[in-house]
Amino acid sequence: MGKKVKKEAEPPPKDVFDPLTVESKKVATVVLMLNSPEEEILAKACEAIYRFALKGEENKATLLELGAVEPLTKLLTHEDKIVRRNATMIFGILASNNDVKKLLRELDVVNSVIARLAPEEEVVIHEFASLCLANMSVEYTSKVQIFEQGGLEPLIRLLSSPDPDVKKNSIECIYNLVQDFRCRATLQELNAIPPILDLLKSEYPIIQLLALKTLGVITNDKASRAMLRENQGVDQLIKILETKELNDLHIEALSVVANCIEDMDTMVLIQQTGGLKKLLSFAENSTIPEIQKNAARAIAKAAYDPENRKLFHELEVEKCLVSLLGSENDGTKIAASQAISAMCENSGSKEFFNNQGIPQLIQLLKSDSEEVREAAALALANLTTCNPANAKAAAEGDGIDALINTLSSKRDGAIANAATVLTNMAMQEPLRLGIQSHDVMHALLSPLHSANTIVQSKAALTVAATACDAEARTELRNAGGLEPLVELLRSKNEEVRRNASWAVMVCAGDEPMAVELCRLGALEILEEINVSVSRKNKFSEAAYNKLLNNYLSLKYSQTGYLSSSNIISDGFYDYGRINPGTKLLPLKDLCLQEPSDQRAILLINSRSSDVSPPPSTEDKSSDVGYGRSISSSSSLRRASKEKTNFHFSAGFGSPTEEKSEPTSGRNTAVSKSTTKEKGSRYVAEKMGGKIPKEKLQDFSWELHISELKFQLKSNVVPIGLIKKGIFYHRALLFKALADKIGVGCSLVRGEYGRAWNEVKLMSESRKGVMGALPPLEVYIVDLMFHPGSLIKLRSREADHYRFL
Repeated sequence: MGKKVKKEAEPPPKDVFDPLTVESKKVATVVLMLNSPEEEILAKACEAIYRFALKGEENKATLLELGAVEPLTKLLTHEDKIVRRNATMIFGILASNNDVKKLLRELDVVNSVIARLAPEEEVVIHEFASLCLANMSVEYTSKVQIFEQGGLEPLIRLLSSPDPDVKKNSIECIYNLVQDFRCRATLQELNAIPPILDLLKSEYPIIQLLALKTLGVITNDKASRAMLRENQGVDQLIKILETKELNDLHIEALSVVANCIEDMDTMVLIQQTGGLKKLLSFAENSTIPEIQKNAARAIAKAAYDPENRKLFHELEVEKCLVSLLGSENDGTKIAASQAISAMCENSGSKEFFNNQGIPQLIQLLKSDSEEVREAAALALANLTTCNPANAKAAAEGDGIDALINTLSSKRDGAIANAATVLTNMAMQEPLRLGIQSHDVMHALLSPLHSANTIVQSKAALTVAATACDAEARTELRNAGGLEPLVELLRSKNEEVRRNASWAVMVCAGDEPMAVELCRLGALEILEEINVSVSRKNKFSEAAYNKLLNNYLSLKYSQTGYLSSSNIISDGFYDYGRINPGTKLLPLKDLCLQEPSDQRAILLINSRSSDVSPPPSTEDKSSDVGYGRSISSSSSLRRASKEKTNFHFSAGFGSPTEEKSEPTSGRNTAVSKSTTKEKGSRYVAEKMGGKIPKEKLQDFSWELHISELKFQLKSNVVPIGLIKKGIFYHRALLFKALADKIGVGCSLVRGEYGRAWNEVKLMSESRKGVMGALPPLEVYIVDLMFHPGSLIKLRSREADHYRFL
């Protein structure tokens, strides 16, 4: 047998690489390893990168620069559990870097991270995936991505995780998400309140705090407040407030309670558990400004209920609130001011703040904080509404200057509230004079130009309250306040339109203002408003009438009627009939026009004179006038027994002088005698005398008027120069003179150049009747055919007269 030979070992295959252990101290090398196909290398590379990222922000930036983020995103969904876990841990750390967050949004990795929250994943993956989402959810765009890709539901589920880090990360992410209202609505649908309330029992303060912060946001919604109440959340909050050891949670717990008080059922529950007294205790005794602020906020919200106001008043909450106004914390000052605003509904509280509270609130109007000034102005607005004593106290406390300065605030609420206080003050004349002396009209310009409808409304109301005299109105006009006021009449807001109409009505209290307002288009706007059933209001109608009644030239041209209460004064002119909506040019502009073929514009312009009138003969028959009887001769007589002198300026002429005298502007008088007596000088005689009906067409008054226009080189003709006048000349002059001597009569424009005067007289049967009785009969004064006679106005006779 042959000898056995030992078999040699087979050499390894040539295409197999021998195992190699690699150590690297270069992070760039490890980043390159993230592209390896080997699971072991990927796992070890991820572990090394995780430890590197933990060391600080600079390392996170380095990894970003080396391009580690993009290959890592692919490993989030790797088949190997260890690789997937390590990659998730890296993103939990890296996502705190802002630049990394931005890149993660661009790479759209949110869906992959949310997938790591699945129940089958291990706890450590839950921890770092939730940490990654918590870091990303700080920014709005990431919030949207997390919400839209369904991240809220798994986060809520993880609130019940046995791991405290998972709970902490999940509630933190939820807190960030619920800043958006859509997330809050979805949170209610997912029944998130119970697991959040469970976190209040955690042994970790940070988890309790985040849970309270989240409740503080979501309880702004009514449905969430109801869910909190139904899940005994109020009891848990009260227990936290009653536990001194949990004082680090009191600030946030009070914030939640303040929100819950807005819900009536929840508020009743808090009241029954002694919560309101606890709130007052925190406000009075705490030295922590945030606790005081939240307690005052809760008091403010609770005080909107009458029963709570009564309880707070019995507990003397007013003293506490006044004390809080002196806090160094602006938030506390604001909350205290808001609480005072709410307590103002209680009359006893309103009285208390008269001496204590109003001075402090006025000081807060001078604060550098716009929010503080707004809250203080709101409190003063409520305190002074329907309370003259408080309005006076605010003025005496140097409040006027501070309030007017507040009208230039950057916050609309502060402006509106300050305007309200000024309006309340202006109800008292001494205070109104004080407001006017502080240049309030200039201060109101900016609010009148505001784009905020509440500010517009309040500013217009302040104008209505302060522009009660000619000087104030002139100041408003000179300041340029009429233009924005008229513009507010066009507002689509009903309250703005109403208050602007009220202000225009007040401002139209004299002729110059009425003329200017009409020039700015106020009359046309009001006319348009008043034809609309939905837009008109009692003030728009009153403003329209006030404008016309104080701009009689326009009223007569538009309506063809002046009542006995419309007293013609110097400067009145009859332009003739114009259509509604047509602008009437001012007299000064009309005077500058060259004479034309249009009808003459009749001007009234007189002034008193001390020169004695020529002698006249007294009529022995009884005097008649407004409210007096007439004589058997039916002639109209003067009502006043005093002689009134008239001087008609050069170019105006004297309507009462003898025909033989030149129109030199000499002083004449209107006597009490009738036109039938010798030496009498009244309207008809000065306008051409009695004109028989059959000769009316031969009365050449048109030529006479044309000659006057040519002589004056103007279409404006003073009525005193007219020696031949037809119906509308005579009726106008009669009205002007009657208004001067106190005879009540109207002026009515008819068709075809007709016009007449109507007077109201007591009937014979009413003579001797005791008591004030209204005039019963209306007469038309005949100034053409039988001058001095009266025609009793009945419908048929009136129609006959008008078409003579």
